[in-house]
Amino acid sequence: MMKFLNNKLFRYLSIFLFLNSVILPVKSSSALAAWALKKNGVLELRTKSNTNLKAYFQKANKIYGDRFWVDFPGELKSPRTIKGNGPIKEIRLGKPNNGKTRLVIEFKEKTYLKPLTWQMVGLDQNRWRIKLFSPKFSFRDIGEGVIEKRIRNIKANPNSSYMRKKVPDSLQLPDIIHNKFSVVIDPGHGGPDPGAIGIGGIRETDVVLEVAKIVKKFLSEKGVKVRLTRTNEVDLDLPPRVSFANNTDADIFVSIHANASRGKRRDINGLETFYFRGWRGRLLAKRIQKQILRVSPGSPDRGVKQGRFYVIKNTRMPAVLVEIGFLTGRLDARRLEKTTHRKRLAYAISKGILEYLSKAG
Repeated sequence: MMKFLNNKLFRYLSIFLFLNSVILPVKSSSALAAWALKKNGVLELRTKSNTNLKAYFQKANKIYGDRFWVDFPGELKSPRTIKGNGPIKEIRLGKPNNGKTRLVIEFKEKTYLKPLTWQMVGLDQNRWRIKLFSPKFSFRDIGEGVIEKRIRNIKANPNSSYMRKKVPDSLQLPDIIHNKFSVVIDPGHGGPDPGAIGIGGIRETDVVLEVAKIVKKFLSEKGVKVRLTRTNEVDLDLPPRVSFANNTDADIFVSIHANASRGKRRDINGLETFYFRGWRGRLLAKRIQKQILRVSPGSPDRGVKQGRFYVIKNTRMPAVLVEIGFLTGRLDARRLEKTTHRKRLAYAISKGILEYLSKAG
């Protein structure tokens, strides 16, 4: 997952963890449904589905000790302060401004914390977890509500809004000038290189090839000339992929991949998009990232990042590499194994591409 901060020089540490959201009306009730700070130093949260969380850490000053807080959409009805124990001075729940709820954890003086290593993990559409400290002495649980209540299990609940949502088609995509643009789509890996292997043996090469073919279909129906670097399970090295794109003089290059975590941790999920250089590459990455998050509710936003992957570093046109989820993640893998979700992702990638072409093309 995304680390809280890469620059260790800042004394004031603040980070926004944007987790794919459905923004609630200003006057709606708080999206925070339950919270628990466990004796092992882990903070667990239960929220309304697909909530946007913003988390921060700030070093101690003359008034307050070290503080970690999370902001949620929707208003808290009754602000309150809860006395802490062990390393926790107190926990405050309040309303920083209209339409928001804030959960603040203030630590006692000289509590040893390592915020640069903190990671917010999305367990499913409703639950989040982050380890804040390792207690050296006894610490009693503090919390409100039931964390395990109403967990949304997508696989076991075919009637969920996510599962019932109609799979989109090209008619819903934005229109652009026909026969003006050329795009190269690169399904990662292939042949003897299956890429990541996930839960249940799901293979990256199979997932991304199907998504790429559907992207081609969507874009072609919108008048875009689309070429795939591979159309079947062949052994294709990186330089030929780049040469193919450069020789076609494409307007953009999009490489599609799926992720795997070290140790195959099932609690790690999320989507991210990489670009190498330039405002055009960044714009393309941002457009695609925004759209794939919309069709993957609850899967954490790992962000738009600069990367030095060979295929986006050496192509001459704006290029991005999209990671459409973790094949080793409990939430992502469950979705990626389904053709319906692959089609949603293909639609999202296509929409991001078309939005980019209409603006920067």
